[in-house]
Amino acid sequence: MLKRFFDILISAVGLTLLSPVMIFLSVLVFFKLGWPIFFLQARPGLDERVFKIIKFRTMKNSCEISGCDDTDEHRLSRFGKILRATSLDELPELWNVLKGDMSIVGPRPLLVEYLALYNDEQKHRHDVKPGITGWAQVNGRNELCWHDKFKLDVWYVDHQSFWLDIKILLMTVIKVLVRDGISEQGQATAQKFKGNE
Repeated sequence: MLKRFFDILISAVGLTLLSPVMIFLSVLVFFKLGWPIFFLQARPGLDERVFKIIKFRTMKNSCEISGCDDTDEHRLSRFGKILRATSLDELPELWNVLKGDMSIVGPRPLLVEYLALYNDEQKHRHDVKPGITGWAQVNGRNELCWHDKFKLDVWYVDHQSFWLDIKILLMTVIKVLVRDGISEQGQATAQKFKGNE
């Protein structure tokens, strides 16, 4: 109950105070990348229930790339890299939090296709709502291998508390300011999870 109240309070206040910033970013995305402004994608949440995550678009459409190369490296624009480095592309997810699909803090919502690849331990990351930020994000983010990310996600599920959430939020502010762990080494973002050995 306390966590949900905290989520509603932070997301409602955030959407209100940051609405001028989000309107400005919407205009920038439109002029830099065109339509659509937002990126929507199905992601599994609590108990593996699928919802639509909403973010600012950071990548060009495949057919805007020479030769229709749809790899992240070629689709991610310079403007998109700035949005990701500052985590501004994540701001619309406050709407997902307000709706109840996500929490401010929790394991990051990943691709639906990964559900079939998790082992029994990794599936526990869906015992809580996914978050805008989480324990894995403040302990390495995309610099971590998938095995370590999932270990940290499950550790959060087993140890979650209000004070741990506050700690993660404070650590998130520091990580955003120093732009730490934005992408995996040698990757535009991170390699896809291909299952366990």
